[in-house]
Amino acid sequence: MPRSEISDPIRVLLIDDSASIRIAFKKLIAEDPGLDLIGAAPDPFVAVEMMRDRLPDVLLLDLEMPRMDGLTFLRKIMSQRPLPVVVISAFTKSGSEASFKALELGAAEVLAKPSVATPEERREAAVRISDAIRAAVQSRHPRARTTKTAAAAGPIQVGERHTADVILPRIATAPGFSGPPVIALGASTGGTEALKVVLEALPSGLPPIAVVQHMPQHFTRAFADRLNLTCRLHVKEAETGEVLTPGVAVIAPGHRHLVLRRSGKLYRVELHDGPCVARHRPSVDVLFRSVAQAAGGGAVAAILTGMGDDGAQGMAELHQAGAWTLAQDEASCVVYGMPRAAVERGAVDRVATLGDIAREITARVTREDRKALP
Repeated sequence: MPRSEISDPIRVLLIDDSASIRIAFKKLIAEDPGLDLIGAAPDPFVAVEMMRDRLPDVLLLDLEMPRMDGLTFLRKIMSQRPLPVVVISAFTKSGSEASFKALELGAAEVLAKPSVATPEERREAAVRISDAIRAAVQSRHPRARTTKTAAAAGPIQVGERHTADVILPRIATAPGFSGPPVIALGASTGGTEALKVVLEALPSGLPPIAVVQHMPQHFTRAFADRLNLTCRLHVKEAETGEVLTPGVAVIAPGHRHLVLRRSGKLYRVELHDGPCVARHRPSVDVLFRSVAQAAGGGAVAAILTGMGDDGAQGMAELHQAGAWTLAQDEASCVVYGMPRAAVERGAVDRVATLGDIAREITARVTREDRKALP
């Protein structure tokens, strides 16, 4: 039977030189019946020996190890026997830089080393690990929708699954309401590279841009700084209270929800703590709902590659409010989950390849600007 048709649990091999991290991951992975930790190696040399007997479906890979660093091992894996890889990284500048290099080399996701000091932290860590592993597998097997990539048992369910209501109550917008122009983007698995493609292709002087990329705390600032070096836009991590201006793109911090509020003819940033929404904090649904309420028909929104359905409900609300909505097409997605969910809700005005999204946004914004001229 082909591997993509097997419904056994996803086999996971962990590689980390820290005994405490190996223990923590072992306990968290054990909470998901759809995952099977087949080994926990202290370094790549031990992992290779384990893989001779039993090949995993996913590697959880630390980047900082004494005998062989994770990036070197990742290069070898991707050149010799490509496997879905989730990177485990520390909250350091060097850890962030190495993580982005790992994503460029083909890793699917980045996980921060988990904090499990409280029951809530433990629950969130278990969900993040479960989702990251499934997303990594689906990134390598995009056509296997309902079998091993989803795991027969499905993603781990920990507590209540919240909607954007817990952060921002839903309100009806007036028909034809249109605020100042603003652009909103949402992405998850594969999104770091996808957003790089889109933002680098956008010209300066566009309306302000707000971005949610599912990413661990502390990594979003490094991500924004990297993009700021290569984009014509000014890219930065969002800060509470700042006013958005044309030519600036703000990225939600990796542990807080991003809300835009109308302030006269401008938009002001609010950052919110609180529970995960659609299994994520920050959540695309929260951003999109806030933009629907603040901008209505003045908004342009795009949903990019990512697993799950975060952003689909928010995009439906944007569409209903008169915003112009865009989704990345299946062929160019690393994981066609979030765009698919939005398309299936009838919330998308246009589907485009990744390479065309910036052009589509620019053309739409430019056309709306011309319409607004006296």
